[in-house]
Amino acid sequence: MEPRDTIDAEALALQALAATLADEKRAERLLALTGITPDELRGRLGDPSLLVACLDFLESHEPDLLAVAELMATSPETIVAARRSLEA
Repeated sequence: MEPRDTIDAEALALQALAATLADEKRAERLLALTGITPDELRGRLGDPSLLVACLDFLESHEPDLLAVAELMATSPETIVAARRSLEA
């Protein structure tokens, strides 16, 4: 994988995380289902494993994936591709 791909995937994942946290119910579900605390979230924003966990969360519930993709003006497939890139 090229470094540029990683940077783009991280940027997209951070945007997806921000869009996830913008909705209170979705944010609460993210924290509850992943076990991540708000402090841990703040401290690990640049951690690829945290970003993967957020994208996994979105993928596991299609309505969230579709809503976040729409907020980001991107496709759900692009979000899934970012997760795959970060996992590689």
